[in-house]
Amino acid sequence: MKNLFQDTIVAPATIPGTGAISIIRVSGPKAFSITDAVVKLKSGTISAADGYTIHYGDIPRLDTVLVSVFRAPHSYTGEDSVEISTHASAYIVSEAIRLLTKAGARMAEPGEFTKRAFLNGKMDLAQAEAVADVISSTTEASHRVAMNQLRGGFSKELEGLRAELLEMASLLELELDFSEEDIEFADREKLTGLVDGTLKHVEKLAASFRQGNMIKNGIPVAIVGAVNAGKSSLLNALVGEDRAIVSAIKGTTRDTIEETLQIGGLTFRFIDTAGIRESEDQIEKIGIERTFKKISEAEVILGVLDCTLPVAEFEEDLRLILGKTEGSGKSLFVILNKADKLSENDINNFVTLANKVVISTDNKAVIITLSAKTGSGLEELKSALFASQKELLTAESGTLVTNLRHYEALTASAVSLRRTAEALQSGIPTDLVAEDLRAAIASVNLILGKDLGLSPESVLHNIFANHCIGK
Repeated sequence: MKNLFQDTIVAPATIPGTGAISIIRVSGPKAFSITDAVVKLKSGTISAADGYTIHYGDIPRLDTVLVSVFRAPHSYTGEDSVEISTHASAYIVSEAIRLLTKAGARMAEPGEFTKRAFLNGKMDLAQAEAVADVISSTTEASHRVAMNQLRGGFSKELEGLRAELLEMASLLELELDFSEEDIEFADREKLTGLVDGTLKHVEKLAASFRQGNMIKNGIPVAIVGAVNAGKSSLLNALVGEDRAIVSAIKGTTRDTIEETLQIGGLTFRFIDTAGIRESEDQIEKIGIERTFKKISEAEVILGVLDCTLPVAEFEEDLRLILGKTEGSGKSLFVILNKADKLSENDINNFVTLANKVVISTDNKAVIITLSAKTGSGLEELKSALFASQKELLTAESGTLVTNLRHYEALTASAVSLRRTAEALQSGIPTDLVAEDLRAAIASVNLILGKDLGLSPESVLHNIFANHCIGK
């Protein structure tokens, strides 16, 4: 791997012009001398300063600044580091960075400060990835899950799994070392029990990705229904702006449109879809196919119906929606839209009919009448949506997987452990059993960033490429 620690990096740690103060980070072996070349303290130098101290100074003809000093290894990156606080002028920040690069620093790559923290042993890879999740968290639930991972909760659980796997592997490796003596170090029945227990633990962690992903990225809610039922109007009403084009022309929505909304501390990701109908228009047909795909991917379905339609047509549209969601296990809401155009008696009749159809098709659904045009019934819908998913707010007390890379690695580890269990039960030679167990360990190592094996730098590049500059 390329040695990353011979140069000194610099980058803004805050967005210039968005507050009163901006922070510029400098990290590396020459962080102090480079800063001294640019910042003149009122007394002394940065190079001579103690760690965990703050100093007042000037960048001549540019700004007065405060410089925080962190000496290796007691810094975020594990290197000598400084944080320069300037006024939040985009010009001041860019000019200060220009002077620092002229003095010998180079601009940091996205995520390079965190990458150095990982490579210097300040955190493992799972914790390093959690840094970006903490920064991007938008709800209490997503923040708590990210902080649990950053503080090492997830890593501690993985380390326990890794220790179990290494213990099993070591017993098998001993047998291989003494194969000529025909000595069995690992009781096959006991080893099978250990593998089964570890497999259940890995599968439980992998299964938590469903909840973790919803907390991190939002609960996917597909808004579906026939053309002109008011799906786009409902999306606009929910998010409070004209996000989707509303038109009386059938087939106006030809692609999916997504918007997020926070309700009670949870993020819901609403997806407006193309109207379900028979169409010869090739572009519209693609949009309808995407609607069916979004239904399969969503956690919640809002089936929107037009209450101004004749009863037979209304029932046909409802049965079409129910047919696409039957047996899916998803939370289904039947939305009786355009209620502002009907009398109370007509609305009650449609509710009765909807309940009858839902029961007859062995579906479960919450039926809500509303008007996307007037906003009547929207708060009831929001409350019902939150009630259907509120258990996610207490789910973060345990370890949840929120990262797709982690989920895929855990899934791969589970596959290897199943093969290990099958091999043990089939009496397959020890060397082949050990190979499957090594593969399970390698998958866990990939999450933690331990013993990465071939091309570790490419692995790290892909992981840290999505971090922001300055972090």
